[in-house]
Amino acid sequence: MVSTASLSTKLIRIGAGLLLVALASIALTLWVTWQLEGGAAAVNEAGRMRMQTWRLTSVAQSERTSGDVAALVQQFDQSMSLLRLGDPSRPLFVPRSNSIAREFETVEALWNDQRTLWLQTTPPRALQEVAATNELVDAIDALVLAIEKKLSRYTTILNLFQMVMMVLAIAGAVVMLYTGYMYVINPLGRLRFGLRQLESGNFKARMVVDTLDEFGQVASAFNRMASTLQSMYAGLETEVETKTRHIEAQRSRLETLYDVSAFLAEAGSVETLSRGFAERVRTVVKADAVALRWSDEANQRYLMLASDCFPEDMLEEERSLVVGACACGNLPSDARTRVIPIRSHDEFSMRGCVRAGFETLVSVPVRLQHRIIGEINLFFRSTTTLGSRETELLDALASHLANALEGLRAAALEREAAVGEERALIARELHDSIAQSLAFLKIQAQLLRSAAEKGQDGRLMSTLDELDEGLRESINDVRELLIHFRTRTNTDDIERALQETLQKFQNQTGLVARLHVEGQGLPLAADVQVQVLHVILEALSNVRKHASSSHVELDVVKGSHWSFRVRDDGVGFDALSEPGKSHVGMQIMRERATLIGARIDVSSEPGHGTVVSLTLPPHPVMGGAASLHLDHAIS
Repeated sequence: MVSTASLSTKLIRIGAGLLLVALASIALTLWVTWQLEGGAAAVNEAGRMRMQTWRLTSVAQSERTSGDVAALVQQFDQSMSLLRLGDPSRPLFVPRSNSIAREFETVEALWNDQRTLWLQTTPPRALQEVAATNELVDAIDALVLAIEKKLSRYTTILNLFQMVMMVLAIAGAVVMLYTGYMYVINPLGRLRFGLRQLESGNFKARMVVDTLDEFGQVASAFNRMASTLQSMYAGLETEVETKTRHIEAQRSRLETLYDVSAFLAEAGSVETLSRGFAERVRTVVKADAVALRWSDEANQRYLMLASDCFPEDMLEEERSLVVGACACGNLPSDARTRVIPIRSHDEFSMRGCVRAGFETLVSVPVRLQHRIIGEINLFFRSTTTLGSRETELLDALASHLANALEGLRAAALEREAAVGEERALIARELHDSIAQSLAFLKIQAQLLRSAAEKGQDGRLMSTLDELDEGLRESINDVRELLIHFRTRTNTDDIERALQETLQKFQNQTGLVARLHVEGQGLPLAADVQVQVLHVILEALSNVRKHASSSHVELDVVKGSHWSFRVRDDGVGFDALSEPGKSHVGMQIMRERATLIGARIDVSSEPGHGTVVSLTLPPHPVMGGAASLHLDHAIS
């Protein structure tokens, strides 16, 4: 007979039965234990009452005050009330039985009779006290004996329950072992035996299904699995061959993608990239010809970017293809890779493809960020279809092409931006140095011409002196400009570049220049170092031109906030009210400091030298406003 109950149902039934028996035993044991605890506390309280009886006799015989006797009587009343009502919190209660109830009533009746004896104003005689005490004590002893007999029966019951629970535990263990063997271990053993047969190649092995539980379901599943394996084994070689071809195709696609990606990464120009890509795509898909077209910004024309094995006459005709003039270069925004039969295509004029003997056209859109920027046209002289794998490969190649061309465009823009930045830097340096000097020389030349025409010999000589001074300043500006352009930094430490700068300044001016470096800090970025060096060079230029000093000191403090301080002992100036001739130089320094988020502070007094301080932020970088400052400088 096949069992219909599931394994979980069987285990739940057995476990629930054992659990109920265990809970009942535990509850009964707890109840008996509770009774024993309450009875033991009642025995202790009854013993306390015997002590109180003797104390009452002792106090009465010692002729103490009636207040002491009344206090003892009140304590005895409390003990009687406690035995009568019980105290569940301790726990304390008198076990329920007829004999205990009779003994308690006897004690209570004797106490009620003797209570008036102890509370009367005239103390009782000694013999009367002793007789009453003995009678009450005997009654209490009888009550205690009755409670102890009841507790002894409870103890016997508790021991019996413990024996029963031990027997139940042994029986439950036996039942669980038997159940585990019957319902778990034995079915698992049969299943393991069947699996060993399958491992040995015996796909005819089957299991007997004699239950409908989980193991019966597993046995049925095992039989179905064995049948499936038996049927699959017959065609295993064919399946392996198919999988091998699939893996080989995947390997070939990955190899193609890797080869094309490596070529695109190494290509240095658009022409080389497009021509090499066209050749590789034609070889991969075994096409008869390929044309790579690129769309203009307005998406109105498709320009022939590169081709391979494409007919020369068609190449001249389709070098610039208007959108809509042919099936090529006619891509909607949601276009996908498609196969176009040429001879049955009536919508567009495709006579050139027919003359060349092409029968199938494959159009692959080239997208960049969801925008069509070009098209790959593959031409076949036979009827061709594309599977999903070939389509995915072509789409992946088109995506790589778009990214590579975008990378070339970004690199070109980066080079153009670098050239523009360098030109802006040169224009800025020329504007801030040579242009100012040339403007001054132009004014002096006009003054010289005017003095010569008027015959003012004194004015002529003073103007010549000023021209000579201006030429020397221009020569020095050119030298400083060359120093600026030749300045190189060390990305690890700016100290060497600062030392070289001070050495060149000392050789040029003959002034003593010292460098002091202290502290520890992270190295500055290369572009930040360049701006710092230019600020220091401008400060040194102002010292050379205006300070009339004997020595210069450059203090560098490394840390979270780098700081640079150029100090001289020259004539100084009023930094608050007089712009002075160094106004342009100060403007240059402030603009350069702004580029890296730094701050320029100038302190000077007439006759006490000048201090120029440059303080950098915690993490200085070239700000996004650099181009604005460069444009401002050029203007």
